[in-house]
Amino acid sequence: MMDVVWLTLPFLLDGLWMTFKISLLTIMYGSVLGFAIGMLRTVGGKPIYYTLGIYIHALRGTPFLVHLYVIYFMLPATGISWLQLEAFPAAIIALSLYTSTYVAEIVRGAIQAVPPGQSEAARSTGMTGIQTMWHVVLPQAMKLMIPPMGGIYVIIIKGTSIVSVIGIAELVRAGEHATQRHPRELMVIYGMTALMYFAYCYPVLRLARWAEGKFGSVSLEP
Repeated sequence: MMDVVWLTLPFLLDGLWMTFKISLLTIMYGSVLGFAIGMLRTVGGKPIYYTLGIYIHALRGTPFLVHLYVIYFMLPATGISWLQLEAFPAAIIALSLYTSTYVAEIVRGAIQAVPPGQSEAARSTGMTGIQTMWHVVLPQAMKLMIPPMGGIYVIIIKGTSIVSVIGIAELVRAGEHATQRHPRELMVIYGMTALMYFAYCYPVLRLARWAEGKFGSVSLEP
């Protein structure tokens, strides 16, 4: 068994590194896009609110695997050169769009959770709408965003396993390749795969728990 562990470990570590790269880029791009969408839905008026709402519900209401197939298989079929994507960028784009829908709702909900009296008090002192949002609303809303973000990020990390269907050698696919070489050691190989996911996700979960304890009970009363 130990021979299989040592032979398999380099392949699994390569897969873990690929999972780390995909999830890190996805979290970064998805968070930036989601923050922008959440802000626009909050301050952009009803047309923007409902238009972006359609985007959010369309992506959240359909399986991520469908998004991946659309971006990797269907868009290249249009014949447009800049839509001819390799597997890695296709995975990043699909996961980032999916992540943005959850981040956007967290941002919108956190901003709306700040009592209106805070904004009214700031405006009464002569602050503009932008100044009020930047100096008063967002600092309080950020404290509410942090705890749920951790949970979303863990879901995205585990969700990277789906990109194996388009040939990316992330952790799960690396495990599958290892089982083909050592078909009698399924329990060992998949056990190692699970442990690596745990080693990656557990610190994120602990960070989210710490953030929830530190920021989750913050008072928003003026």
